[in-house]
Amino acid sequence: MATLILVRHGRSTANTAGVLAGWTPGVHLDERGAAQAAALPERIASVPLALAVSSPLERCRETLQPLLDARPDLELRTDERIGECDYGDWSGRKLKELNGEPLMEVVQHHPSAAAFPGGESMRAMQARAVEAVRDWNARVDAGHGADAAYVMCSHGDIVKSLVADALGMHLDLFQRIHVEPCSITVIRYTRTRPFLLRLGDTGDFDVLAPRAGGEEGDNGNAVVGGGAGAP
Repeated sequence: MATLILVRHGRSTANTAGVLAGWTPGVHLDERGAAQAAALPERIASVPLALAVSSPLERCRETLQPLLDARPDLELRTDERIGECDYGDWSGRKLKELNGEPLMEVVQHHPSAAAFPGGESMRAMQARAVEAVRDWNARVDAGHGADAAYVMCSHGDIVKSLVADALGMHLDLFQRIHVEPCSITVIRYTRTRPFLLRLGDTGDFDVLAPRAGGEEGDNGNAVVGGGAGAP
């Protein structure tokens, strides 16, 4: 079946502000995120693409735009099923503030039981994303052949949940996965099982360098929504 090239959107203004954006409108790529998006076409220049699929949110569409400009014949489709997790009442709030919420411990250690107030559960988020990928795999396979590849731009928690599904991991373990902004994760699906070919590939190792101040996830917790990546 199809090969999925899964891109997390480039760094956004919400990432650098330490805000959990969710479906908040008007969240765009920042300057670094725009540069990351501009580099994306060259990174996958050798790969023929059957299709591009995007979350409807601005930061994902902006991440794919340079690729679409470089490949004018590449069809873009949007799919709400790969949109960001609906964080409900948590949307737009500072991550530092949310770390004091009792629910955060559940989100970190038992996400399959976590449901955001006024939003959706993490189980529902994963289920819709997996359903979307299975659907697009079948469409690409039927229209372009079993060797075809397509690109999908989505969000940190969506990417992590799809990787967990591909690896046969329980959702309660998905917080152990980390994907940088504008990183590329590749999953090749077959009739019997998927294969993870790349995970969070950015082409550099800046994120491993010591940094002053740290990030929300440096306390042993995952950064909900994905984090801002290397400085």
